Amino acid sequence: MSIDRLRAHYGFTRMPFSKDLAPGMLHSHSAHAEAVARMSWCIAEQAIGVISGECGAGKTVAARAAVASLDASRHTVLYLGTPGVGLRGVYTTIITGLGGVPRFHHAALIPQAQELLAAETEERGKRVLVIIDEAHLLDAESLEGVRCLSNMGMDQAAPFCLLLLGQPTLRRRLRQATFTALDQRIAVRYAINGLDQAETTSYVKHHLALAGRSDNLFSDDAIDLIHATSRGLPRLINNLAVASLVAAFASNKAVVDEATARVAVAEVSAE
Repeated sequence: MSIDRLRAHYGFTRMPFSKDLAPGMLHSHSAHAEAVARMSWCIAEQAIGVISGECGAGKTVAARAAVASLDASRHTVLYLGTPGVGLRGVYTTIITGLGGVPRFHHAALIPQAQELLAAETEERGKRVLVIIDEAHLLDAESLEGVRCLSNMGMDQAAPFCLLLLGQPTLRRRLRQATFTALDQRIAVRYAINGLDQAETTSYVKHHLALAGRSDNLFSDDAIDLIHATSRGLPRLINNLAVASLVAAFASNKAVVDEATARVAVAEVSAE
């Protein structure tokens, strides 16, 4: 099976449920909109925010939408998607992102990062946004190192905005006594939940419309099954919807019905 044949079968102008959507094309359900609003507030206030949610809930997508609204001439965005690199890796990302060359000695990295952050704000007039994705994977040393960076200015002014994106375990870890100093500095906490039934229906129809199909390509029963299986998590909805389209194509069906969706559920669940 080729993508071209699948697109021709359904009359798609593009493949639906793909990740390469411009921010303005994203489906803005309530949890997504709330997450973007809270991130935007953190950015404006140079605050620390923790956005949590299950894998596939849309944390990174919401961050991408929040960043898209920023004036690039006034903001510097540093994104760290692999927190498993340890504290030196975190500081290296920040320092190199701000045009510096990381110093050799570990102890020198904190003041170097602080100097570069201050210069970015005071000399270049830019606000810095640091996004750490998969932050639940940060070790204790890295979390403490991030807190140390936030100590600039003797609590008078925040040196940068920090967004920690992670699975629900992140929020529970930060409540531990070990991280009290960082936990007290968190201004915003938000948990992204899955879409409800109506939002899942709207989500599926939205992505199909972007691909050129505004009719009922998926039956109501098929969408109900996809919603129940995915628990409303966008990434799982995408996977199940694509698998359903492939299964319907293989059976030469014009519409994705419940029977086809069940085939897709079985295939995705077996992976």
